Parts: sequence; structure tokens; C-alpha cells
Amino acid sequence: MEDRPRHRNSRLPPQALTLKIATWNVNGIRAREAQFLEWLDRDHPDVVCLQEIKAASAQVPTALCEMQGYWCYWHGDRAYSGVGLHVRRDAFPDKPRFAHPPFDHENRIVAAELGNLIVASIYVPNGGKDFPAKMQFLEAMDHWVEEAHAQSRELVLCGDMNVARTDRDVHPKERKPNCIGQLPEERELIERILSRGLVDVGRALDPDNDGLFTWWAPWRNMRQRNIGWRLDYVMASQPLAARATSCEVLAQFGTSDHAPVVATFGEAMAARADAAGAGEGNE
Repeated sequence: MEDRPRHRNSRLPPQALTLKIATWNVNGIRAREAQFLEWLDRDHPDVVCLQEIKAASAQVPTALCEMQGYWCYWHGDRAYSGVGLHVRRDAFPDKPRFAHPPFDHENRIVAAELGNLIVASIYVPNGGKDFPAKMQFLEAMDHWVEEAHAQSRELVLCGDMNVARTDRDVHPKERKPNCIGQLPEERELIERILSRGLVDVGRALDPDNDGLFTWWAPWRNMRQRNIGWRLDYVMASQPLAARATSCEVLAQFGTSDHAPVVATFGEAMAARADAAGAGEGNE
């Protein structure tokens, strides 16, 4: 078994340990620099995943490249796509291994290995210009999840999946059966990925909320009226998802067309590694 990461609350009893993982499609990191830093200072996530950064590494502002207290990784290109993944040093003192699964294209996924846990920041293609490429990406992600769980790894997949799982995840005024993002074949793939041992944490904790959206078209006051779609997810392996205590959509924060999503899990990695070492909680 790999060395377990040490958590900043490791002196607390196991039931007090927490892990906070956040995701946000920023729709341009340079435009959202001040808001991003404000959010970090306010919420202090242990792991933060970003999508649609629209910047090559050399274009990321210095204040973000050298964020105090974080291991930082930027994976983008000029004016298009791109993801970021940042890990608090006091939560995980050993530098994570950042990697890109083979199906990464257009700088759309980066994964960090944190002991037995793999956290990925994912920006699934929209599919409007190349729908087959979107389906290929989701198919490959499905195989990757299956392989990781076969190796007894735990996963947290964060990001803009560009698929609304069900009609409930789209405001009635936005429901269009032939619209990309709501197509049956897309939804089928998302459900298959979840069936590999993952849980949609946001929906699991708030199953009856018909207004649980994370993206709003940037016109006609759609956000203020909460006429949106739920496209941004935190998907966690079942043992970790069982420890989720909250998964909040920060619908009023920021000027991106997407809202940040912040999931909090009870019992941090140290406590769970102890249990795994004793032969408990393994898949």
C-alpha cells in the first residue's frame, strides 16, 4: 500500500477529519483571477479543479502560478479549453503526481494521485462542433474509471461534464429532447460511468431539488431567474461518497456562466488509509 498522505487535521480524532474538494468552470482564468483568489481565501478547499481556463501556462497570471500553500498544475492553450488542478500543501505535503490519461485531447483532463486517491479535473467536450469526439471522450473515460476501480483506487471526478443527467437537471423552459447535452446516448454514457462504482454526490445529497443547476445561459437574466442546467459534477467512489456531508453549488458567486461546486467529506484520507490497512472498506 502506498504511503498515506497526511492531512492538516491529522491530530483530530478520525470522525473530525474532513476533505474539501471544489470545482469551477471559470470561463477564462485571467478574467476571473481576482474572484478565484477571493474564493480560495474564503473557502480554503483542499483540492480545487478548474475548467475552461483559456490560457497557456505562460499566460496564467503570476499570482496564480505561485499560489501560496498549493501545489499548482495548469494544462491549457491560448483562448480555448484547458484545466487546472491545485492541491493544498498542508493537506498533502508530498508533491502529487500529475498526469493525463491517454484520452486527453485539447487539454481537457488532468489527474492528481494523492496516495490511493485519484482526483481529476475534467472538461468534457461540448459536442456542438464534433459530437463523435465527445462520445469518444466519454467512452474512454468510462474505461479509465473501470480500470482504476479494478486496481482498488478511489476516484473523485470533478468538472464540467457537459451533460445534464436527467430532465430534472434542466429547467423546464430549457428542456429540448434533441439538444446536445440532453441526448439519450450522452446520458446513457454518464450513467454507465457512474455504474462503475461512482456516486453523483450533489444529487445524492439533494435528490428532490428541481432547481439544482450549475450553468445558466448568459442572457435574459437566466441566472437570476435560475433557469439553468446542471452540468458540473463531483463524482466520487462509493466508499468516499458515503462520507460526503455536503455538496454546495455557489450559485451567487462569480461572473462565469458556471457556478463553483464544493463537496466536503468526513474522515480524511489518513483515517481511511488506516481502515484500508486493517482490511476494511476496500472495494
